[in-house]
Amino acid sequence: MADDTYKTIKSLSQGIYKEKGSRFIAYASPVSSIEEIKPILDEYRKKFYNAKHHSYAYLLGFERSVWRVSDDGEPSGTAGKPILGQMNSFGLTNIIIVVVRYFGGTLLGTSGLINAYKTAAYDALNNSEIIECTVKDYYKIEFGYSSMNSVMKILKDEYIGQSEQLFGLDCSININFRLSAKENIFKRFSGLENIKLTYIGTH
Repeated sequence: MADDTYKTIKSLSQGIYKEKGSRFIAYASPVSSIEEIKPILDEYRKKFYNAKHHSYAYLLGFERSVWRVSDDGEPSGTAGKPILGQMNSFGLTNIIIVVVRYFGGTLLGTSGLINAYKTAAYDALNNSEIIECTVKDYYKIEFGYSSMNSVMKILKDEYIGQSEQLFGLDCSININFRLSAKENIFKRFSGLENIKLTYIGTH
């Protein structure tokens, strides 16, 4: 993969593992921000209110730097970490996996639990469609009307995405481009006068 791409799953997928009467049902969902996490957890806790555990892990950001695991009452390290481990094995990000456990009455022990959560998470990911996404920078470019032709030529030459255009004596366009093209694009814009670029975000 290039430095400005990452892998995630396209849509919700499910996996299951059964051991000694216990059922481990895994739900893998694509997410793009931390604000999406709580509603997803609340949904599964409400939907499966009679399950004994709702363990989970999530991983966010194209640099895969935002993550959290929860054992939800299982012995420490037996649920959340094995789930996260499967995300890492598949090289994914922007994903949450919730594993709902229905207890079957027989204790599985530490190694048994680790294997159960790991296998359920693996099954969900194995059933998913994995996609590759491109990381883009988003900027607002402001310029005078006299620079219109020069700016539009660069946008066309560099395949730069455009939205929210405002044309008048003073013009502005929201633009986006893949991260790996940033240096060359900035170099071309630097050759124009009275151009202002304001950073909006990266995702």
